[in-house]
Amino acid sequence: MNWWQRLQKNPLARFGAILLLIFYVAVIAADFVAPYDPYASQPNGSLLPPTRIYWTSQSGQFIGPHIYPTTQGNTDLETGDRQLIVDLKKPSPLRFFVSGSEYRLFQLVLPLPPKWEEVTIIPGIPLNWHLFGASGDAKLNLLGTDEQGRDQFSRLLHGGRISMFIGIVGVVITFPLGLLIGGISGYFGGWTDTIIMRLAEVLMTFPSIYLLVTLGAVLPAGLSSSQRFLLIVLITSVISWAGLARVIRGQVLSIKEREFVQAARAMGGNPLYIILRHVLPQTATYVIISATLAVPSFIGSEAILSLIGLGIQQPDPSWGNMLSVASNASILVLQPWLIWPPAVLIILTVLAFNLLGDGLRDVLDPRSLRR
Repeated sequence: MNWWQRLQKNPLARFGAILLLIFYVAVIAADFVAPYDPYASQPNGSLLPPTRIYWTSQSGQFIGPHIYPTTQGNTDLETGDRQLIVDLKKPSPLRFFVSGSEYRLFQLVLPLPPKWEEVTIIPGIPLNWHLFGASGDAKLNLLGTDEQGRDQFSRLLHGGRISMFIGIVGVVITFPLGLLIGGISGYFGGWTDTIIMRLAEVLMTFPSIYLLVTLGAVLPAGLSSSQRFLLIVLITSVISWAGLARVIRGQVLSIKEREFVQAARAMGGNPLYIILRHVLPQTATYVIISATLAVPSFIGSEAILSLIGLGIQQPDPSWGNMLSVASNASILVLQPWLIWPPAVLIILTVLAFNLLGDGLRDVLDPRSLRR
């Protein structure tokens, strides 16, 4: 039985993989899936609760799923209760594939050197269709609106692009760096090994969260969301390579004594070629498992930095800065719909990666294959 069949028989790993697939498809196609522009404010729509969906008219006749225009009313200053004004005379039916704000599907914009200006890599497909929405004057706010009257569900989807891809990009940067440095350290040994490992130990002595906060605080002001995203990834990657390099170094110390490595060396192979072609591929099992389990740490780092105001800044959404309103005690009591959606998504994403990583470890670890 190959590793793919063994992985499919693991229900927890399968659940994690399916959940991640759903999340990534949703955030990649966020412009289409989200009913509204994440930056657009609704008139008199600040801090509205999740929209109530009706199925029958006021006379009791079934007319299908629909909603009514809802705006904010007066607020009781003593209790904090807010009056909602619902216009029951203007039903708006809910539909799939509703026209709305224009966007470019699959557009990719990245800051590129030397000036780190944002450059359009993929122009995208111009569209104005959304997966679902309301046909009429009413707004369908599945998870309510924030203090600026912006749709919370739309901002969650667009914010997920940063929160979920920061882990992937971080691993792509960190793991090649850790593999190469650890491979060089273990293969050459001697003073090269000593210098690299002492540097790694120095980096590992710094508490990562405090170092992230310190480095995040010195980011220059006026950065765009893409530029800040890239800098956060670089910061977290520089911090995270040391632990991987130490583990890879230990494995390389054993691998370099095997016959095929000795044969390549005797034939006059270039040391760097031997490391990349013969030594590091033998660590692939550990690297795959470790990469899957490392992604949640990058997601957590971004969430913490954005939560304390050092990561992605408003009005650009990310799950971390959407959680920053949790510092207001009244929000926790009066508008809980602003807190639990990003918190639940972070928890589910981290859980899904851990379940998938555990499943990969069970099917790829040679010791588990012998059991």
